[in-house]
Amino acid sequence: MSIGMILLVGISVLIFMGLAERVLDRLRLNDKAAILIIIAIIISTIFIPNIDITERVSVNVGGFLIPLGLAIYLFIKAETGKEKTRAVVAAVVAGGIIYGVQRYVLPAEPEAQNIDPNYVYAILGGLTAYILGRSRRAAFIAGVVGVIISDVIQLVLNIINDIPSPTRFGGAGGVDTTVIAGILAVLIAEIVGETRERFQGGTAKKRLHFDKGHFVSTLGQEEDQEKEREQEKKKDNVIHIREEDGDGDEK
Repeated sequence: MSIGMILLVGISVLIFMGLAERVLDRLRLNDKAAILIIIAIIISTIFIPNIDITERVSVNVGGFLIPLGLAIYLFIKAETGKEKTRAVVAAVVAGGIIYGVQRYVLPAEPEAQNIDPNYVYAILGGLTAYILGRSRRAAFIAGVVGVIISDVIQLVLNIINDIPSPTRFGGAGGVDTTVIAGILAVLIAEIVGETRERFQGGTAKKRLHFDKGHFVSTLGQEEDQEKEREQEKKKDNVIHIREEDGDGDEK
């Protein structure tokens, strides 16, 4: 069993134990939906072969279609335009970094590689996704889509240079890359986010508050709250004066 599949099984256990509820809430998923997605990825990866789109392009259900569908769902559920923008930027940057490392850094000969490159791509994608995406949703989206974008870049270059090499989206180890990148991005976001949440009272985060999985600026909120308190006091004073005037008339 590959590392990606082992991770999915491990996450399933955590979900059954109720230890992943908070993370799933921030991803806008419930336990049942998460388990169904994991089962679908595992079963489709094992039993469903790659689907040929053209002679050069094929897609894998568990390694491409399901993760991409989940990423699209989370993108739609993103609450702010800023979060969506971060997710898109992070995905593009992650895709560029993964392709650059694949093309210019790692040795081309498999025997010269000391580590499976798919895991290197996943780690790079996950780290970049969190650094630029920040929220759990944006990090997962960028981690998954970044891997896909790197394959798209390779496909486009193959077409331009008339290279017949096939592009298998999510296949040939791609499921591990996609799964690990998405999970790693969320894991980093959760650990770092929780740590920052606990220390947000420090001087560096005075003006930030933790809301729905990410930090939000509180600049101007204190002034607004003070104005609201002043308005409430004025209303109370007016009511009090009217009550006194009414008592005087009765006397």
